[in-house]
Amino acid sequence: MRILATVLILGSAMPALAQQAEWRSFHGDEMGQKFSRSEQITPENVGKLEKVWELHTGDVSDGKGDIPGTVWSATPIVANDTVYIGTPFYRVIAVEPDTGKVKWTYDPKTELKALTQPELKNRGVTYWAASDGSTGPCSKRVYIGTMSGQIHALDADSGQLCKDFGQGGILDVNQWNKPDANFPLSQLQPPTVYKDTLLLGWAGKDWVDSKNPLGSVHAVDARTGALKWKFYSIDPDYPGKTGTANIWTAMSVDEQNGLVYLPVSSPSPDFYGGDRTAPMPYATSVTALNGDTGAVVWSRQLVHHDIWDYDINAAPTLVDIPKDGGTVPALVQTSKMGMMFVLNRLTGEPIFPIEERPVPASDVAGEEAAPTQPYPTLPKPMIADHWSGVFKLADIASFGWCSRKAAELRNEGRYTPPSLQGSLAFPATAGGMQWGGGTVDPETGIYYVNSSHVVQIYQLIARAEYDKLSSGGSEAEGGLFPMHGSPYGFRLTNFLNPLGMPCWAPPYGTMAAIDLKTGKTLWDEPFGQVQQWGFYMPESWGSPTIGGPVLTKTGLIFIGASMDARVRALDAKTGKVLWKAQVDAPAVSIPAVFDYKGREYVLFAAGGNSIIKPQVGDQLVAFALPPAK
Repeated sequence: MRILATVLILGSAMPALAQQAEWRSFHGDEMGQKFSRSEQITPENVGKLEKVWELHTGDVSDGKGDIPGTVWSATPIVANDTVYIGTPFYRVIAVEPDTGKVKWTYDPKTELKALTQPELKNRGVTYWAASDGSTGPCSKRVYIGTMSGQIHALDADSGQLCKDFGQGGILDVNQWNKPDANFPLSQLQPPTVYKDTLLLGWAGKDWVDSKNPLGSVHAVDARTGALKWKFYSIDPDYPGKTGTANIWTAMSVDEQNGLVYLPVSSPSPDFYGGDRTAPMPYATSVTALNGDTGAVVWSRQLVHHDIWDYDINAAPTLVDIPKDGGTVPALVQTSKMGMMFVLNRLTGEPIFPIEERPVPASDVAGEEAAPTQPYPTLPKPMIADHWSGVFKLADIASFGWCSRKAAELRNEGRYTPPSLQGSLAFPATAGGMQWGGGTVDPETGIYYVNSSHVVQIYQLIARAEYDKLSSGGSEAEGGLFPMHGSPYGFRLTNFLNPLGMPCWAPPYGTMAAIDLKTGKTLWDEPFGQVQQWGFYMPESWGSPTIGGPVLTKTGLIFIGASMDARVRALDAKTGKVLWKAQVDAPAVSIPAVFDYKGREYVLFAAGGNSIIKPQVGDQLVAFALPPAK
């Protein structure tokens, strides 16, 4: 491991400011707000931010050797006077917040194989402290999951296994893997904490087979790992060939009202639903459960009969919206469709009206596309109903290839079903909004979110033809997805010309601010930069993004996420970039913003994701203002 650290000591006392002493969870708090009360860094001084330490974990792979490539989307956790970070090799590293010096490391010695994903993935760790205030070994714990389906519980002070959890400190989630256990229940997203309970979703590979494990959440005792309750998103007696509809991303918690919120993904197979036509009300939904029992309190399906892989992929943001001198208990659910659904989080009822609008019918034999889909009237979708049209520069450079290809595709706007001829999908499974979700100011009710504007091509392929195409090839090679057990395979490609240029007009990514009191969009601006052939494209084009923003009390938005491997601070009033810095790879993670010993830090994991760019890294990097003189 290579560690670079620069220790800077404050020369004088700072004025008394609001403090964000911890960043205890994936979103900073279990409500998914990603809001820091830190006040030291402001729009006026953010331009002076400098790198104060960095740590290189050594846990990185470009996939060219024996170890699969790595995807590092971990949020640094700050608690117990320590930064905790999980790596794509499923190690845990504990470091000093102000220096980057390593306190301890833990290696689960798990197999580094791509069991359920194309690459090794990790979104970090979970921190838990006993609610009864008890002290001693393992009264404070850090949990790390593995792709093989285990959760390891560690003492937060020493990094030693907590032997009373599971079997000798390790809980095998696969003990509940049924039916159709054709892959492990990968623990890539760290557990969500509800009181003294850990909520465990899982990730799998829903593009290979039609029949898969049924989507489930397991609630376990944080001390022992004993099962408290479980929830299935699909009835175990469901009559069709299906599975998944799992929760592979973070969940949200309203502890005061005893509720947990599940963003439920699409059922398998992803792009053909002819063998799963019976209702699945919890699939592609946001669903509220009683956190103590697992009983469903309410559920709202956001896509009917999902045949687009429109997973509800981000934890909803919980916020009390100011209104008429009081507040409304709300949640904001983002989506791959680029839509935001603002609901009363106690009842699931819309705060702004949701309409059922007619959508195109499928022309594929056996398919029964839903005749209507839910459409929020406010806020306006961040992704338009129709694509931006052929990008003239890409069309000219490819001698009209983009125009010719577009003319071949079925294109009836949002919710155009997959077809045998090929359908232009916009928005597509790439988003819209991704798993980072948005951030909110809990005082003003203004919400900020980044979106990707990506056009993809969906094509169903008759089984016999698909089998010929895929013979001798690996799963998902060349954009091919088997969907074994269904009459069709599937090809998914980005709509790029032969030179690799997007065939659709920019912008390719945006950042927006929405006033949740009115549902009105305050600003919507291109965000990030596309990097191609070593050159940076114009800022007006924006960039596809993966990873979420953090808002500070002083009105700054900190975010990585973009293709150009830069991290940025934006003015929350305007969206203008006030500061940016180069890091080792796209920071496809949520940063941590916190105060420690009188100094405010902004901490990014810069690890990359091949969906954005074939650039990986192992850099944990901290920024702060220069020491006072």
